[in-house]
Amino acid sequence: MSVAIALPELAERIRARCPDTLVSRGEVTAIVDREALLEMLGWLRDELDLGFLSSVTATDRPGADPRYWVVYELRSIEGHHRARVKVGLPETDARLTSVTPMFPTANWHERETFDFYGVVFEGHPDLTRILLPDDWEGHPLRKTEALGGVNTRYHRAFIPPVDTRTTT
Repeated sequence: MSVAIALPELAERIRARCPDTLVSRGEVTAIVDREALLEMLGWLRDELDLGFLSSVTATDRPGADPRYWVVYELRSIEGHHRARVKVGLPETDARLTSVTPMFPTANWHERETFDFYGVVFEGHPDLTRILLPDDWEGHPLRKTEALGGVNTRYHRAFIPPVDTRTTT
């Protein structure tokens, strides 16, 4: 049976292992290098009972280095605590090792992150598009993509993409 870990104790235990850990708005975030990701996630799962991976996603900051931040949200159902792990990736090398063998629920999350941001998860069992058509070009959640995406027809009316609309 897991025991709840208070936020200050959780933050200190993570900070002892990963100095680049911060607490903001009641949430703990550890920032790790891509080479340390699997070790950190395994430690959080095994030592701090953060075995439920609730999400994997990314953010895009064009012109910044790193351009992409991949974010893993972990939760302890019984212990009532959670933590976030972030990995920064440069624009020219947006790839990480898949965590699907460690957290089977990552399968869908990694595919979605690949589909929308173009981050490649090496070793993923089926890294293919999950929501967009296979022939879709680009990654719609990258900030360099056009707003609004594609033209839309609705009840015989044409609605242009958001970034091409004009007001009168």
